[in-house]
Parts: sequence; structure tokens; C-alpha cells
Amino acid sequence: MNHKEATENLPVNNEFAKLSGIQKSALLMIALDVDSSAEVFKNLDPDDIEAISAEISQVKNTSSGTFDGVMHEFYNMVKAREYVLEGGIDYAKAILEKSFGMNKASEIIEKVKSITTLKGFDILKKADSTQLVNFLVKEHPQTIALILTHLSPDQTANAIQELPLDLRADVALRIATLGKVSPLTLRRIEKVVDDMAGLTMSQSIGKIGGTKSLATILNRTKVSLSKEIMDELMDKDPEVAAEIKRLMFLFEDLINLQDKDIQKILREIDRKDLTLALKTSDEELSNKIFANMSERASELLKEELQYMGMVKLKEVEVAQARIIDVVKQLEEAGDISLNIQGGSEEVYV
Repeated sequence: MNHKEATENLPVNNEFAKLSGIQKSALLMIALDVDSSAEVFKNLDPDDIEAISAEISQVKNTSSGTFDGVMHEFYNMVKAREYVLEGGIDYAKAILEKSFGMNKASEIIEKVKSITTLKGFDILKKADSTQLVNFLVKEHPQTIALILTHLSPDQTANAIQELPLDLRADVALRIATLGKVSPLTLRRIEKVVDDMAGLTMSQSIGKIGGTKSLATILNRTKVSLSKEIMDELMDKDPEVAAEIKRLMFLFEDLINLQDKDIQKILREIDRKDLTLALKTSDEELSNKIFANMSERASELLKEELQYMGMVKLKEVEVAQARIIDVVKQLEEAGDISLNIQGGSEEVYV
């Protein structure tokens, strides 16, 4: 049977259309022989095995047409994945369009992208920073930078803190200067992630990293470390370092904002976050915050701070980071001006 014959018309019925992804997986395991199903299970997470097994136990009175639909869909997605690996998303879509037409091809491609795009990073995101660094430290700085840009800023910040001194600034600079990444480069990254996660990622070209990405990451690191990295970046590439510094915004920088912008920020942030964030702030910043609140609200906040017991520094830093996120969102929406550069065009009169 050739590809055209096997995939020409997917049998679709009401029963098949209502199936969830887990239910389809269960039917696929039933349709396969026992040995093949066992091999598939070896490559699944325990939670997935449990969910699929539960569905298998509930399967009854399923029509042959529904089984055929599951097998056809699985076959199509496997072939689509092969096309993606061979020539990228556009190549895969072009071939699938010849068999199914534009709409069906787009549907298959979207399904493939949803289960393969950066899928391997799901495992990396569960690793702690020490595990991550121990795994990455043997890789080229460019590879490390590419992988870190696909993780959360908090996880990346923790990983950068644990990188050897001679790697920190190099990796940071590469994150800041990443641009379009070719499928060939991504294949190398896929190989690295495969070694750790046993999963794959998409080969499509994407815009990742950049100075904004690094600025976000450094906002999550300790002040002493971010300063150290910035000093090293300044020596390596002053222009890039200046751009990153412009994009960075620390909690202490709130002191430089106009009162009306402080008031907008206060309306958007969580009260608990504000209380925690002010735990380590200096008197000048605290007074600026109090001055932009109602008298009753400021008195309540002062009282909460006065009677607040010992808290972990990490909790304070997390609260400050959440407030910074809100500040940046308001800036991007044009609701406030951070006046980071202090240019005359940003000055209120």
C-alpha cells in the first residue's frame, strides 16, 4: 500500500470525532500487537502510561471504523513528522497538500507542531538548575544559549548562576545576540535534548533569544551576579551591554518613576506582593510608595510591614519579580513610561 492509498480518505464518524488524545492513544495501543505496544510504553512518562491504561480498561464496543480512523491519523502524523525532519514545515505542508488538500494538510501540520515543537524541553523544564548545568556544561556556549532561551527566565537565571565563571558572560552574550536559527543548528540542539529527554523538537526556523530575553533573565538573578555579568558583557561588547542595561528594570528603579505611573502600577499589583517586595526596600522607595496611596491604605501597609515576621529572601525576590512583570506589561501597553534611558523625549513636563 502506498502513501496515497493509505491516507487518501480518513474515515471519520461521530464516535471518532469525539475521541480525546488519550482515548486515541488507548485505541492505538489496542490496535497494535502486544510487543509493539510494550515498546511504546517504555518511552512514555509514568503519568501517561497510567492515563492510557485507564482508558484501555474502559474501551468497549468500539467500531472498526473508529479503529481505522485512529490508525490512519497516527500514520499521517508519523509521515508528516518525517517530512518535517527531512525538509522543514513548509516542505511537509507542500507534500501533504498534494494528498489531502490545503485545509487537511494544515490540520495535520498543526497537530504535529503541537506535539513536537520544543517537546523535549518539557523534561528540561522539570530539571533543577544543578541537573541542567551538569548536563549542559559540556556543550558549546552557543548550544547552551539556544537551550536556555527555551526555558523560563527564572530557570535560566538559576542555571546561569551555576555556570562556570568562564562560561557565564559568553553564554549571556550569545543569548543577547541570537537571531534566526537554521534547521541545521536546531538539529544539533535536538540531538542534545534527545540525549537528556528522549524527545524531539520542531525544525522550523524561529526568532529566539535577543537582548530583551537576556534582560528578562538577568532581572531574575541576584543583583550582585547580574552586575558581574553586565560588567563582563561591557568588556566583551559595550553596545550590546548598553542595550541590555536599557531594557533591564529593577524593583529599586521604581523610585525614578513619575507619581502618576506609580499609582497605575499600584492599581494592578497584588497587595501581598507589594508587602513582601517592600520588606527589603530602602526608606526612600517605601516613602514614595506610601505617598502614592490613600492615607488609610498606606497606614495599613505600614502596619503589615511592621508586624511581618521573618520571610525568605527568595519570597521577596519573587514578589519583586512579579511586580516588575506588571510594570513591563504596562510599559509595553503604553500606559506608563519607565524613562530607562532618561532621554528628554521621555521626560514629563
